[in-house]
Amino acid sequence: MTHTFRRTLRWCATGVVLSGQSPGVREYPLPRPRAFPHDPAVGRDGIVWYTDQVNSYIGRLDPATGKVTDYPTPTPASGPHGIVVAPDGAVWYTANFQGRIGRLDPATGAIKEYALPHEARDPHTPLYHGGKIWFTAQGANLYGWLDAATGEAKVFPVPTPHARPYGLVAGSDGAIWVAFFGTNKIGRISPGDGALREFPLPDESARPRRLVVDAKGIVWYTDYPRGKLGRLNPATGQVREFASPGGPSSAPYGIAVGTDGRVWYDESGSDAIVAFDPATERMQRVAIPTSGSVVRNMAVDSTRARLWLALSGIQRLGRIDLAPTP
Repeated sequence: MTHTFRRTLRWCATGVVLSGQSPGVREYPLPRPRAFPHDPAVGRDGIVWYTDQVNSYIGRLDPATGKVTDYPTPTPASGPHGIVVAPDGAVWYTANFQGRIGRLDPATGAIKEYALPHEARDPHTPLYHGGKIWFTAQGANLYGWLDAATGEAKVFPVPTPHARPYGLVAGSDGAIWVAFFGTNKIGRISPGDGALREFPLPDESARPRRLVVDAKGIVWYTDYPRGKLGRLNPATGQVREFASPGGPSSAPYGIAVGTDGRVWYDESGSDAIVAFDPATERMQRVAIPTSGSVVRNMAVDSTRARLWLALSGIQRLGRIDLAPTP
């Protein structure tokens, strides 16, 4: 099924950069009423795509011209959640409320949706990897893949009950890493056969939500309920934790590795972004100008050294200009 209707709107960026702090957060208000940008993704051309979960749209922001174009999902009230731009420029998203994965052609705006196996009722985070769209399904307690060429899908149950597979990223060694938000574990998926190895975290109350893997293969994760940034060395199994500057209730959420080599993550409970330097273990805290932001996910534009944020709670996207790769 395809859908080519679109609507183009205009925004005016607030251009807020905090005095005395570098870098700062620039906010881009989204014009659609009740816009709820859940996740962002950025293509090689610098165009930013995002899911508007409440309105069931896929949005497109051109930072150079200030134009916002949005595309309704073919299935009404599908609840688009995660989003990713494939190497060929195609935009893939998970329809969290309807058990589907969608592909948007950026050249035409046409969207094709793929129904997943019935047990994969709530696809969550997507990842393009090896010609497949890998995904987690939090409530269904499984992960799986959709073949981008054939539409074939396969799912794998998580052996730990109620593990709630959440964030999903690829590592430098080709493995896929998954955060289990319902338990104190992180998983490593072999993309060849889908086999899973679980890494338990030492504190039983740890709950990793989002994660990222740096160039050295170190896994960084946000421990949402405990106000911690975590570090897992897969080679040794060693885990280290760093208290977030906002305290135990700071609710760390979205996370990314910036072009400056620092680990950036959101304190969704305190309207701040934290930059952690792995070399010095120093943290820099950057306030988000508008309160109530909640950054569920981030996307890095490596070409332009930009970090894009989905500011779900305030109907905006955010941008941080980073230093180039050291």
